[in-house]
Amino acid sequence: MTEFASLAQLTVVAMVPFLLASLGTMLGGLAGVFSVSQEGVMLLGASVGFLVSYGTGSSVLGILLAAGIGGVFGFALGWATTVLRLDQFVVGLALFFAATGLAGLLYRIVIGQSATTPRVDTLPRLEIPLLSDIPLLGRALFAQNLLVYLAALLAVGLWFYLYRTRSGLDLRSVGENPKAADSLGIPVARTRLWTTTAGGALMGVAGAFLPLVFTATYTDTIIGGRGWLAIALTFFGGWRPQFIVAGALFFAAMDVVALRAEVSGIDVPSQVLLVVPYVATLLVMIFAFRWAKVPQFLGRNYDRESRTA
Repeated sequence: MTEFASLAQLTVVAMVPFLLASLGTMLGGLAGVFSVSQEGVMLLGASVGFLVSYGTGSSVLGILLAAGIGGVFGFALGWATTVLRLDQFVVGLALFFAATGLAGLLYRIVIGQSATTPRVDTLPRLEIPLLSDIPLLGRALFAQNLLVYLAALLAVGLWFYLYRTRSGLDLRSVGENPKAADSLGIPVARTRLWTTTAGGALMGVAGAFLPLVFTATYTDTIIGGRGWLAIALTFFGGWRPQFIVAGALFFAAMDVVALRAEVSGIDVPSQVLLVVPYVATLLVMIFAFRWAKVPQFLGRNYDRESRTA
């Protein structure tokens, strides 16, 4: 395998946590609910996914329960901001700290003190015949694990749903003008609740992807800021699935290049290499914020009795 093909394959794998967490952020945001709990929910998803897989031997069950716990936190965000009308930023931060603490607590309750680091089997690669033999990009695109394929299908499916269906148009209208959407009979509260729940589930799976595909083990630092970068990526992608995919590839490429440079032993301090993805993100965001179209009602709670939107 050539160096380019190897980097391409690693980049596609590294893209998935960014992509899933950003799509989850996008879903709630398009309905007007802005989450800042991604880092914590991803860490909790990683903890639950690892522990369930470790205890049962089933990575699929670990992924499903990680999605479930992420969905619970997403529903909590939607319920607190839609029904109780609490501040979205404050609730999001509270959920971030709660999820972060719970992740570490669950790991210590189940695993405790261990002389050796417990490990699980990572998801196997599923090669698609013929397509995986395409030069250079064949193995990068068609010799991946199941979650990579599902993430790609999800991005395409969300694009079709949001921009080619009436239901997708209704969803986007809730984030743009909920008063108008409500007057047309679109269930604003229900839309906000299901989108935040689904978004939280995607964040949980994004977290579980790391121990079940990358590391085969869990640490409290496994997310490494990917949740915060997912927020930036959602803005970078203009809250649109197709641009979020492109941004996720860019973020992942920066991550992989920095990691490969560190492993190759070049004479540069490791701290400098670790900060490369964040510097690249900052530079890109300076330009991206100029054209990114944010949902008009993002971060604001809807009061049906209010005279204004």
